[in-house]
Amino acid sequence: MNPTTPTDATAAATPESRGHFIYQFIAEDVAAGRNGGQVVTRFPPEPNGFLHIGHAKAICIDFGMAEAFNGRCHLRMDDTNPAKEDESYVRAIKEDVRWLGFDWGEHFYYAADMFEQMHDLAVALIKSGHAYVCDLSQEEWKEYRGIPTEPGIESPYRKRGVEENLDLFARMRAGEFEEGSRCLRARIDMTSPNIHFRDPVLYRIMKQSHYRTGDQWQIYPTYDFAHPIEDALEGVTHSLCTLEFEVHRPLYDWVIDRMQELGMLVVRDGHTIRPQQREFARLSLDYTVMSKRKLLQLVQDQLVEGWDDPRMPTISGLRRRGYPAAAIRDFCDRIGVSKYKSSTELALLESCVRDHLNRTAQRRMAVIDPLRLVIDNYPADAEEWFDAVNNHEDPEADTRKVPFSRELWIEREDFMEFPDKKFFRLAPGREVRLRYACLFTCTSVEHDDEGRVVAVHGTYDPESRGGNAPDGRRVRGTIHWVSIRHAQPLETRLYDRLFTVPDPEADESRHFTEFLNPDSLRCVNAWGEPSLTELLPGETVQFERLAYFCADLRLSRPGQPVMNRTVTLKEARGKN
Repeated sequence: MNPTTPTDATAAATPESRGHFIYQFIAEDVAAGRNGGQVVTRFPPEPNGFLHIGHAKAICIDFGMAEAFNGRCHLRMDDTNPAKEDESYVRAIKEDVRWLGFDWGEHFYYAADMFEQMHDLAVALIKSGHAYVCDLSQEEWKEYRGIPTEPGIESPYRKRGVEENLDLFARMRAGEFEEGSRCLRARIDMTSPNIHFRDPVLYRIMKQSHYRTGDQWQIYPTYDFAHPIEDALEGVTHSLCTLEFEVHRPLYDWVIDRMQELGMLVVRDGHTIRPQQREFARLSLDYTVMSKRKLLQLVQDQLVEGWDDPRMPTISGLRRRGYPAAAIRDFCDRIGVSKYKSSTELALLESCVRDHLNRTAQRRMAVIDPLRLVIDNYPADAEEWFDAVNNHEDPEADTRKVPFSRELWIEREDFMEFPDKKFFRLAPGREVRLRYACLFTCTSVEHDDEGRVVAVHGTYDPESRGGNAPDGRRVRGTIHWVSIRHAQPLETRLYDRLFTVPDPEADESRHFTEFLNPDSLRCVNAWGEPSLTELLPGETVQFERLAYFCADLRLSRPGQPVMNRTVTLKEARGKN
């Protein structure tokens, strides 16, 4: 790998990323020739759940910074906790990262494949006096560790000799002791104001089968110990983490120092690669939760339909809902990179989705809440096909044919029997444009026994073919429609925000599930133009004047798409 400099193409493509502190940190290292000017980052998720939108931000930073400096980014499974991890999560993670548009090439790693080297380092630390086996329980250790403003108390086992520690550690590995009865601690500084520096745990006994190594191990390294070792063994130069790991950085550096003393750091192109950790604020998004533990609870308690439920903030859920990968990357770029905790409005993410779909999604006509419209002066057995524009924003999108007949479905909210002054759509005596087809005037209304409008009657202007007034008269309202004779039934799922409040975790006296939105999913039967049956799973269109909808990836069948509402239109309906 050659020394790197920022690429003009990347810098031009992502102007928002230039100048943020992570970029500057790496740029200074490159300019100073640290690590030979090489840049290697990594994205290291734990395979204990599906990735969510917060991980998408980290992915964009990790892979984006590597690309910006002509480097590379590794994908690594940080699988050091066998109780919660599974190969199915590994597959989902790889799929999500690829779908977002990133490629790790040949650099895919498992922490589990480094367990032996981690163990060797632990043994070396015992021999050098930097680690010892401690018999204190977790509760006892909390008392010994103390509080940041006062020094802690040394463990009574801190002065054990090297041979005794080696023997006990070997027996821990052999499975002789019960879980929680012993652990391996680093011998560092019990007076440090940083609690994480006070003899932290390096290994704990866990009699759990690992999805990758089976029953080979009875002890497992903690994340704080494994993380720097993995980075060092892979030759990572810049370890980018979220802000909660800032207080863990001294321990990260301590482990790297010990590895350097033992000659365990990677040498590449004549340069010793010493990883450095830096932290950025994680993404918080309103009207949702970002804790994998809480997302798992939603799944296990069947409060959602699974990890990929379109209401979930998971990448697979967003994909199934119809959010484009490019829109998610744009969102991550817009929110930027900072050191300060803040919450991002869901509306910004939705705006990015709209901006992208407005340019790329084809238009189709469908009716969700149908009201029958009868054109009394149109022949009952006649039909014709009009040209409809696929996307006004895309000059190459061309047109399609839509069928027209005497009886149509229109959206119920597009008619008002007794309109107010601000209502410009269909009403008795009023003329509107039937999109792409003709001008129509309402002449009468049918009601059922309860007085509800069940049909609208009227006449069309035969000279207004295509929806244009022949004499240039002004028609303010335009409504969409579907020919009843040709209408295709569509199972349609109307998704809304998962929670009723912006921060479901703010009130500690109430459980976050108490704020679940009971109307986050409504299933309705819609009617659409015939071309909608040709949609492929995952394909997104705009139901004209309604919203963007995506053919569900799991539920759709050939000729029978199940439509998920992706996002509503930016402009409120009724302003046409």
